[in-house]
Parts: sequence; structure tokens; C-alpha cells
Amino acid sequence: MADHAKENGHWYKADGTPAYTYLNKKGEEKPTTLREARKLNLVPSVTTIISCASAPQLVNWKIDQAILSSLTLSRNDDETEQEYLARIKADAQEQAKKAAERGTYIHALVQSGFEGMVFTNDDEYEFYRSAKDTLIIATDNEQWVCEKSFATERYGGKADLHTSKFLVDIKTHDKPDDKLKLWDEHYMQLAAYREGLGIVKAKCGILYINSVTAESKLIWADEKELVKGWKCFKALLDFYYAKTGLGGE
Repeated sequence: MADHAKENGHWYKADGTPAYTYLNKKGEEKPTTLREARKLNLVPSVTTIISCASAPQLVNWKIDQAILSSLTLSRNDDETEQEYLARIKADAQEQAKKAAERGTYIHALVQSGFEGMVFTNDDEYEFYRSAKDTLIIATDNEQWVCEKSFATERYGGKADLHTSKFLVDIKTHDKPDDKLKLWDEHYMQLAAYREGLGIVKAKCGILYINSVTAESKLIWADEKELVKGWKCFKALLDFYYAKTGLGGE
């Protein structure tokens, strides 16, 4: 399961194999860079392309974290304003890091469950059980393909769960269920994945899993929004290639 948590690469080979790292001249394993991607003819990930656009909800979440940190950290008597602000920022970043690590851990648990892992910890099993039960209710007893990577001529990715009829991406959260919704980047991601996997008619959705209670909720994506998401993604793809010069002479 530890390996699953590390699967966050940004580049893919032509055959769809993830290229998270490369070996430098010293034989050291390093994160793949744009420079190496050019040399190795790699394509960028869906999430890399989507990150070119703003994500207002993510920005607001980061602002909230900074505000919460400022409310819990008092200013020291001998501390300058800049020092105080730096401490608040550092604390907010640490909270964001912990939240991301928690999400990655839960994602890995669910993935491992679908891959046949036998759980010995009931608390860990609950995240997988919740996800599985929600999907069974929504899609019947589908045989899900887990973490399938792919590559097209211009981008690659790795889908959380899919069949020939359905495509589902997993997200963790700590909000009340009635606050959950799909955002522009979700539609772009799902649309790009189903195009890349060659299941262009697949019904797509986001499976939200509460990081505290393990309760899960599946929200289906509207088809019209997916069509718009695909158009937006292609526009961002052109922007990314123009900006980076990837694939140029």
C-alpha cells in the first residue's frame, strides 16, 4: 500500500507507463523535470494541464487555513510583523500538508481494497467498505479496473476506477455532505480521462469520502458539463504546450 501513496507523477511514456522519476548521470533517481521530459518524449499528466487554470475553491481553502492559523497563533512580544506572518504561513502550509497526506493515505486504502488487499485494521477497512458499498448501490456489481494509466499523443493520466460504462475519481473531504459539489476541474479531469481511456460514452462521477467518518457520496457529472470540460481541457492543453514549448523544435 505504501507504493500506492507515492503514485503522484506528472509525466507519462508513450505506452502509458508513468514516468515519475529518471536516473541522472550519477545513477541517482530524481523527479522528472520538463527538461528531461523533452529528452524522453514524455507527455504531461491531466492534473498538470488542469493546474494551468485557477481553482477558486482551492484558493479559498488556503485562505481559510491561513486565517485559522492566525486565530490559533498569538504574536510573540519580540516578534516582527514579517516574522509573525511567516510563522502563520508556515503553520497553514503544515496543516495543508497534513490534509493532503491524509487524503493520499485514504486513497491508497481504497485502491488497495479494490486490488484485493485483506485488511486487518477495521478502521482502515471502513474506508474501502464505504466506497465499495456506495458504488454497488449506484452502479450494481461492476468489475472495476483500478489505477489504469494511459497516454495519448499529448497527455497522459491514471484513472482511479473505471469500467467500460463508468469512470469514477476519488476525492477526500471534511465537509457536510450538503456542501459537496463538482467544480470545473472535476469536469475537465473526468472528460480528459474518459477520452484518454477510449470510453467516451462512460458515465462519470466523483466519489467523495469523508476523511474523518469514512462516509462516502457519489456525485454524477452532468453530460453537458463534461462536454464543456473537454473543450476547456483542450484549450488548456494548447496553452500548456505553447507556454512550455514542449514538443517544439
